[in-house]
Amino acid sequence: MNRRNFLFNAAMAGGGAALAFSGFMRRAESFAQTDNLAAFRAKGYGELAPLATQNTGETYLALPKNFQYKVIGKVGGAMTDGQKTPRAHDAMWTFRVKGDLRIVRNHEINDQIPKDAAAIGAGNHYDEAAGGGTTTLVVNPKSREIVRDFVSLSGTLNNCAGGATPWGSWISCEETTLGQTKYTTKAGKQIGGFAKPHGYCFEVSASANHNQPPVPLKAMGRFVHEAVAVNKKTGIVYLTEDNNPSGFYRFLPNRRKRLAEGGTLQVLAVLNKFNFDTRKNQKIGSTFQTNWLKIDNPDPVEADTDSLAVFKQGMKTGAALFARLEGCIPTSGGRIYFASTSGGDSKGGQIWLYEPTSKDTGNLTLVFESPDRRLLDMPDNICLYPKNDLLFMCEDSDYGIEGATPENFVRILTPQGKLADFAKNITPGFERSEFAGAAFSKDGKTLFVNVQSAGVTLAIWGDWGKFKS
Repeated sequence: MNRRNFLFNAAMAGGGAALAFSGFMRRAESFAQTDNLAAFRAKGYGELAPLATQNTGETYLALPKNFQYKVIGKVGGAMTDGQKTPRAHDAMWTFRVKGDLRIVRNHEINDQIPKDAAAIGAGNHYDEAAGGGTTTLVVNPKSREIVRDFVSLSGTLNNCAGGATPWGSWISCEETTLGQTKYTTKAGKQIGGFAKPHGYCFEVSASANHNQPPVPLKAMGRFVHEAVAVNKKTGIVYLTEDNNPSGFYRFLPNRRKRLAEGGTLQVLAVLNKFNFDTRKNQKIGSTFQTNWLKIDNPDPVEADTDSLAVFKQGMKTGAALFARLEGCIPTSGGRIYFASTSGGDSKGGQIWLYEPTSKDTGNLTLVFESPDRRLLDMPDNICLYPKNDLLFMCEDSDYGIEGATPENFVRILTPQGKLADFAKNITPGFERSEFAGAAFSKDGKTLFVNVQSAGVTLAIWGDWGKFKS
């Protein structure tokens, strides 16, 4: 298939849900000659300007004209269950529950050794010495204010990202494999020694009104989990891994909607390309035929001290290699977008698309790669606007990597392969904090997003219909 036909088919498949990039190569060639990124930029919603919140008067963001926002769920604030709002707000999603607008939100509390009474809830802890978990926010959709909020998962660790299921739950993922083994790192630091092994996914019902007894979904693998996306039609769960190298996985449940009843974990491979390395030297629009390889032991004991214990099984049989897979989102047509946060020649990030072609095969397409980190620098959580094909991306620039930018934005990727800035973090004292958890309300009227280090959830609204490419 030639490139023109690929782009046409990608744009038409599923009613235009896939992103098409017909002008990207021309713009890339121009940038290589001029170092001018203007051709890559869309007008979007307009220039950004500092703006105070409508409800507290604090300033966290620069936003386009005709947008407003409120701060909700601030770290340390009293929740209605008597607990304090935990820190480190990360990925989250919105749900409609009997007319309620609900948000289930992760807290990426990444303690590396056990801490007494660290669990954030009042009971039903998975591990009392682990401080991560989730909180649930019930929000008035008109006023965009919290009606009530409470802990909904307690005693987990490093709850980074996850994903929503079609049956009304949030899968919260632990981005660590620390466990019962206590050991010393090469840097001389002692870590581990927890009462329970970590590195699992946990399912949280959006309709629950308090934290339920946690059940680790061990068949879904014990690795450095990031995000998940569920195919609404098949019930297959796709999973990303935030490691380098890392794998792209899928989980075939034994019983639909019953993830705790087990299933089969598999990792993606590029057909006839053993350990194909996607991390560099790739071209936009390239499509690869893929198949899936079984992971024989998804819950290895050695994961306590080796975070790649699961992926190494896949590497032995030919799994494809990715650079730090993070955000992951399904489309209505069954395709999956996922972000490689440090992938690409510039290490500024890649956006991949997986599309099933049969029960056990699919196509993997590189739909975007950042040509320069001034344009896009390390996309993390991603979400699609409900009423069009705009892909919203939270930046998490890693300042330890050469070439990283000192600012973080919420960027928008258009179907034409251009980018627009939507929000800039200007939080006093936390200007370098990552954005996390971008998620729209089901009606598309409100975007919720977190500034992680500041420990705030923000509700943003405005004229979403006036985007200009």
